[in-house]
Amino acid sequence: MARQNIKDTLDRVGNTLVSAFQVVALFVIGGTIVWSAGSVYIGMMVAGHAALDDILLLFIYLELGTIVGIYFRTDRLPVLFLLYVAITALTRFLAVDIKALSMQSILVVTGSIFVLTLAVLVVQIGSSRFPMPDSKRASTRLDGDEAKHD
Repeated sequence: MARQNIKDTLDRVGNTLVSAFQVVALFVIGGTIVWSAGSVYIGMMVAGHAALDDILLLFIYLELGTIVGIYFRTDRLPVLFLLYVAITALTRFLAVDIKALSMQSILVVTGSIFVLTLAVLVVQIGSSRFPMPDSKRASTRLDGDEAKHD
């Protein structure tokens, strides 16, 4: 009996510490995203123009910030947003380095974007056919954009 009480107490303390670490880490990551996006934006303002790769980088920061916000509110990792970040990053890479890339590299990157797009389709279909009955998920209005983070 006393053993079970000690175990329960340790489990509660452990869960509290993990939750506290998660909140602190999310604030640090969120702050870093805002800082990085602000730095890129200030650089664009100083340059007096924004190139396509700068704009795509801002979209990546936007998606990363959205991921942090969703994870903070729901304790779920939004898989679709991770796929969007990957697609945007590959598109940015292709747009920036197209002149320096070989035809084989261009095809590999383009194929990767296509595979990630198919993954988005699979996740969307899967989430619409097998929705998760979770009240936190429903409150975000992002159906299909989340998968349980284990």
